[in-house]
Amino acid sequence: MTGVVGGERDADIDLPRLFRAIWQKRGRVAVATLGVAALAFAGASLLSPKYRSETRLLVEPRGVDRSQPIDPTALDDLGVGSQVQLLQSADLLRQVVRNLNLQQVPELDPASTPSVLSDLLVLLGARKNPLDVSSQERVLDAVEDRLAVYQVDRSRIIGVQFTSKDPKLAALVPNEIARVYLSLQAGAKLDSDTETTRWLEPQLESLRGRVQEAEEKVAQYRTNSDLLPAGDDGTVSNRQLGDISAELTRVRGEKANAQARVDSVRTALANGRSVDNFPDVIGSATIQRLKETESLIQGQIAEQSITLLEGHPRIKGLRSQLSGVRQQIREETAKILSSVENEVNVAELRERELEQQVNALKATSAQEGESSVGLRALEREANAQRQLLETYLSRYREAASRTDQSATPADARIVSQAVEPSEPYFPKVLPITLVAGLATFLLYTIAIMMQELFSGRAYRTPGERTPEASPSIPADPLQQTSVAGVPAEPLPVADRKPEMVDHGDYGIMAVSSQLIRNTVPLAICVSPAGDEGSAATVMLARHIADAGRRVVLVDLTGSAYPSQLMAESDDLAGLTDLLTGDIAFADGIHADRLSQAHIIPQGTADAGVAMRSVDRLSLILEALANVYDTVLVESGPASIAGVRRLTHGHNTKIIVSAYAASEERVSDLIAQFAQAGYDDIVLMTEGTGPGGPQRKAA
Repeated sequence: MTGVVGGERDADIDLPRLFRAIWQKRGRVAVATLGVAALAFAGASLLSPKYRSETRLLVEPRGVDRSQPIDPTALDDLGVGSQVQLLQSADLLRQVVRNLNLQQVPELDPASTPSVLSDLLVLLGARKNPLDVSSQERVLDAVEDRLAVYQVDRSRIIGVQFTSKDPKLAALVPNEIARVYLSLQAGAKLDSDTETTRWLEPQLESLRGRVQEAEEKVAQYRTNSDLLPAGDDGTVSNRQLGDISAELTRVRGEKANAQARVDSVRTALANGRSVDNFPDVIGSATIQRLKETESLIQGQIAEQSITLLEGHPRIKGLRSQLSGVRQQIREETAKILSSVENEVNVAELRERELEQQVNALKATSAQEGESSVGLRALEREANAQRQLLETYLSRYREAASRTDQSATPADARIVSQAVEPSEPYFPKVLPITLVAGLATFLLYTIAIMMQELFSGRAYRTPGERTPEASPSIPADPLQQTSVAGVPAEPLPVADRKPEMVDHGDYGIMAVSSQLIRNTVPLAICVSPAGDEGSAATVMLARHIADAGRRVVLVDLTGSAYPSQLMAESDDLAGLTDLLTGDIAFADGIHADRLSQAHIIPQGTADAGVAMRSVDRLSLILEALANVYDTVLVESGPASIAGVRRLTHGHNTKIIVSAYAASEERVSDLIAQFAQAGYDDIVLMTEGTGPGGPQRKAA
């Protein structure tokens, strides 16, 4: 905490003093703690014990056919939440009430035996007559109040809890709720399957007739349109068109190949080149034999030419044979060329034939395409009817297989049954007693510490010592005493008095303007003449308030004259009450009856007791300086020692109210303050005429 009196300083919380305050009141704390703990123990012991038990169910699709896919909506949070609501439904609980005959349980129907107080409240109209509601509805409401159904976090587990004064009933009700729930679930599935089979039977009969009729239309249309099927390739015409097109392509290829062979042979013959190396010639067996004979004759001629002349008859004979063989080769080659040319001619004829067939089939296929549009429409209709029939048949078989009660289990199962609890869950006597006692101890301790903190007794400044007992504030305003009640110790006046500054008309208005202009948070006002000077200080506070500043005047005079001028009455709590810690801080501040200024009067507490904590006065002033723009402390005819003890420094503004005081006395007082180190001294002189400030203050 930052101080504004006597420079910057810190205020600390005095922890030993806090603990001493608690220790001093240890008896009260102990009595309160033990008393509340005893009351809590007695109250908890008198309460009727309550027992709670729980049954848990697992929600999961169950059925005979495990190959069927699981419905995801039955497993999500919404699906499980729906089952939670079903477990709390009124129809299910009514069934449980009937099964367990809960109407005969007095705990669940206390209205059946009304008390005198209840009858009196009904007669007075303060309560509705519970007997106007049926017994079943009253029991149903009681069961709903004691029932708790919830989904276990991040799971498909549902907990069913029931609370009762009877441990057997606490376990019996949730188990019965789970049993009835499973029975209703299985019954609902059975009813659904029975209704499904009953509805599907006539639908299947109708679908069979529609499927047969659609298939007959398809067959009749196919026959009339000559759209005979040919496997996966479509109609016969389409298949023939494909085959002939493939054959035409093959024939054209063979024709082109034969034509190329003929052209190559003709070109070779025209150019005088040998055709022996052409494939058709090489592949001819006759040509091969003639070639062998030619080679043999050429070998004989060569062999005979060694010994015989060219004109020899044998040589001539061999050459004649060679000419004949070569003629045969030419003739055979001509035959081969003619054969290839025939292949080209045959291929051309085949090509023309196939082209005619393709053109005919194209025309037929175009007609079939127009007819197939209607056929495909009939086939789609027949397929749709057939698929619907198969779907209905599948659903019918599945539903029929579950018409047996044993084949339709509920989509949930019990994972843990409720058991009879051995101990009540409420009340826990020992924990309640300990918590009540501990809470009382803590609250009482906190209250003591807060009282010490708000009263200011728990604060100390650095270097502060415990104050010794001081005499009370004197009633005589003219007695020269310190603010703290210490007898004045006048400082020796200097041999040469300081020259008085000519303040001129430096009165209340001028001092007010200076305090506002320089933003002075705290000023100590000293009035050598007593009440007359204090009246001028009251006028100063009111002028500051009229200027729109927040200002408070602290009355430290012995006569309480500022309090008489500003306060509404003489018995208001004030400074002494704050020092003793009897009131809260705000309770010691009061409004001025003639302005917007505030006043902290002297107070009603014993001054001697208050003086024991006078060192806390600086903390009070510091707190006020943090709230108000200007804090004026009227100390009356205070001494230098008292002001020094109040300010803890020399940087505080001192205002000397010179009204009704002699010039010599004021001069001596200013000299003493200056010699004591106070260099910020203001002399307030205006209005010092007879009764001036006092009349204005009044």
